Amino acid sequence: MAKTKSSKPKSKTPVTPATKGERVLPKPKVKRRQQMMKGPNGGMQLVLIEDVVHLGKQGEIVEVKPGYGRNYLLPYGLALIPDPHNLKRLEVYKIQVFKAREAKIADLKVLAEQLMRLAAVTIEANATDDGHLYGSIGPVEVSKALKAKNLMVEPDMVKLEHPIKEANILSEIPLSLGFGIESKVQVLVVGILQAAPKK
Repeated sequence: MAKTKSSKPKSKTPVTPATKGERVLPKPKVKRRQQMMKGPNGGMQLVLIEDVVHLGKQGEIVEVKPGYGRNYLLPYGLALIPDPHNLKRLEVYKIQVFKAREAKIADLKVLAEQLMRLAAVTIEANATDDGHLYGSIGPVEVSKALKAKNLMVEPDMVKLEHPIKEANILSEIPLSLGFGIESKVQVLVVGILQAAPKK
């Protein structure tokens, strides 16, 4: 004898006493987009997480064009959308950055004092009999000479007006260490005469 299929359709939704005879539909999913705040000029408002050159400092709310915000600032983690959660996170982050900045300033002040007490730094370079250098001494060479003495001065901190091209002259070079901390260092370039080639 062949089995017959029952004509009663099977319900996939669970039947509970409260919903007997009624079909329970799932709640529709609502996509919630994070709304961008618009500025007075119609641009996108964002909160900067990092200092951005020509735009603003960390923690400032800035107005930018939507493409710049969506394609550069947000993906690279330079800014956040200003909502209450992000603003709270930013306040905690600003406290951490403030403490790190204070520690950095203290280190730079110690470095400035060490540089002021330092005697002249000697740099050797190839020169002619008259004392003209074959090349020149610039910020990179001054930075290397100071790093050799365990003084971490980067080339962009050395503010030379023009490269040193003469040997045996003591030059006072200004340094800008950052955060408005200035210092000076004495540099003496010693000329080394190159030996004449053997015939």
